[in-house]
Amino acid sequence: MSPDLLPAIPQLRRVTQSLAMLDAILCPEWEYRYYSFNSQWGPGEEMASMRNGEGDDWFLLLDSAGAALKGFAHEYADDGTFAARLQQQVPPAFAAFLHEPAFSMDAASFCYWRRSSDDAWTKVSGMLAQDGADDLLLLLTGGPSAYQEWAQAYYEVAVSAEITEAIFRHQPLTEAMILALNADAVPAQVYAEAAEIAYPAIGS
Repeated sequence: MSPDLLPAIPQLRRVTQSLAMLDAILCPEWEYRYYSFNSQWGPGEEMASMRNGEGDDWFLLLDSAGAALKGFAHEYADDGTFAARLQQQVPPAFAAFLHEPAFSMDAASFCYWRRSSDDAWTKVSGMLAQDGADDLLLLLTGGPSAYQEWAQAYYEVAVSAEITEAIFRHQPLTEAMILALNADAVPAQVYAEAAEIAYPAIGS
């Protein structure tokens, strides 16, 4: 994926929060979700992630330095040279990202970074002809309709286009919105998830 396709940092933060909020409503069981967002990952740090349960994932760290995103598509794994190149090319300002054990930095097939003052993202250069970014990052650029299509296929339920679009707009969450997406959801549990995601909510 060209780094030009990634949204600016504030927009990317909102998109990843929306993906996590939607998944939290549609799938109460955390271990079966794709998307998560932790607004209190560390002091001054927020973390978004995707795991597909098949060995592929990505991790996004947002902090005062800017944002850095690392992904791993297992079918495109190399001999570890890309992971070493990542450590060499990403600026030292992203040390918290580069040395975070939870991100499994030794397993990587693509990586992007953007300082808060930068006008664009930079992609770590490497030798991989295919790196899996186009597929794994699709919902970061596809908008609400792409999420709705994906969620209906993955969760095998009807997903409201109206509510999906509202959550992508960061419309404050209400019990009615929650139950419109998942009639079996427990609103109190979803509100707790919203607090962790730092997604706006009414009536929590």
